[in-house]
Amino acid sequence: MDVTDQVIKINQTYGASDNTNPAYYSSNKNLNFAKSSNSLMNARQENLTVIPYQINYKDTVGLSGAENVFVKLQLNIQNSLSLINGIEINDYIDAIIFPRIDDSDIYYETAVTDYNRDLETVNTYEPALISNEELDFVPNAHVEVNLDNLKTGNKFIDAWFDTTLYTPDRRPWEYDKIIIPIKSYIYIGFHARNTKRLPYNVSLTVANKLINPNELTAEERRYLINA
Repeated sequence: MDVTDQVIKINQTYGASDNTNPAYYSSNKNLNFAKSSNSLMNARQENLTVIPYQINYKDTVGLSGAENVFVKLQLNIQNSLSLINGIEINDYIDAIIFPRIDDSDIYYETAVTDYNRDLETVNTYEPALISNEELDFVPNAHVEVNLDNLKTGNKFIDAWFDTTLYTPDRRPWEYDKIIIPIKSYIYIGFHARNTKRLPYNVSLTVANKLINPNELTAEERRYLINA
């Protein structure tokens, strides 16, 4: 049970101060300073409009702070944003741009890509070739999402942590891969299974290819939501 609101009201009435150290949220009896709610119902939302996309989640979870961290990934895929791939010039390989949707860092602002600057060669430096490709039309388009627990390298820590995908109706998904419509959402859960704070390192990848569910094999269909 989340008693955060009641504790805050008591503090306001009688006077008290909260400890912002994540290791002591539980002893304070509230989670108002936690990065994410301990409840799936109040998961932090991240919006995604372009593919491909990859993000690494690195943090800690568990007592005496929030025992669970939940993220809601809201998909509204509209186009594909990447540099032209596969070109190598003088040992330099072209980069791939992955837009960042996590703006929680208060010290650094997300970079902005300006396609209208530096369009001419300056001092032998040529402008980058950027492709903002519209996605080809696919009937009832879906996209593949993969969750990979990269672990910390410490088996005594990794054994007590797990991560899970959840369907829109908040049911645990049995696989680390899921195929969902391009205008839908899923949840990601990070769970501590021990009475101490545990570091974690998890990667989430959304593939660049749109999928027609009718063309999936029987093996692939097991990853299709509501198959």
